[in-house]
Amino acid sequence: MMHDDEAQRLAEDGYLVLADFMSPALLEALRSGIEEAFAAEGERAGSEFKSEPQTRRLANLVNRGGLFAEVIALPEILERVGWVLGTDFKLSSLNARSANPRSDWVQPLHCDVGAIPDELGDWVCNVVWMLDDFTTENGAIRVIPGSHRWGRLPQSCLDDPAAPHPNELLLVGRAGTIVVMNAHLWHGATANRTDSPRRALHSFYCRWDKPQQQYQKGLISPAVARSLNPGLRRLLALDDAGNDELSTRESGQSGFLK
Repeated sequence: MMHDDEAQRLAEDGYLVLADFMSPALLEALRSGIEEAFAAEGERAGSEFKSEPQTRRLANLVNRGGLFAEVIALPEILERVGWVLGTDFKLSSLNARSANPRSDWVQPLHCDVGAIPDELGDWVCNVVWMLDDFTTENGAIRVIPGSHRWGRLPQSCLDDPAAPHPNELLLVGRAGTIVVMNAHLWHGATANRTDSPRRALHSFYCRWDKPQQQYQKGLISPAVARSLNPGLRRLLALDDAGNDELSTRESGQSGFLK
């Protein structure tokens, strides 16, 4: 169950760090799945979404099925995402990002999909799964606490969104940690100055009335779609369903669930 102090952190800071959320088995399975996907897709990896300098990307990971379809619907995740977005939400995308070793690329501060809250409130939430340690040297995410309440985009306020910000904090943590982030928060990745890649999975959710970043109904193969239970189909907006709240009883229950 979500604790009151977690709600306070999401409300005030715009993000919540859950250390050691992933079991060792889940962490290793996600790492292996990500590297298999990179190897299988080769130079095409992430091309259906976008490219980024000195960075490896993967997109449309739900279409790989199995564990990738399960982790997006873990009840602990959905409860915290629901606190940000309300009861009616869906998966917007499931991507991976790996900052290359010895890179100097700094991702500019941004709000995901250029979103600012509307008359109904917040409508985007991102969950970052740390597949490697996030350190001050290897490309950890920087955030501006409280900026999710400003209703402004950094590119409209800053001369250089890639430059250091006086109020920024680095989100560091051990591999296996997750960060639930109100995606209206100003954030961006830093440069990886180490000899190893820095990998993360991003499960990105949006309010039900908003378009998905990656239209799941058009991306998921019929075979994978048929393998999903009703709760997962609802979360992915694969059916012409009403705005019923996703039942965690129907959601994917992973064998790796702690």
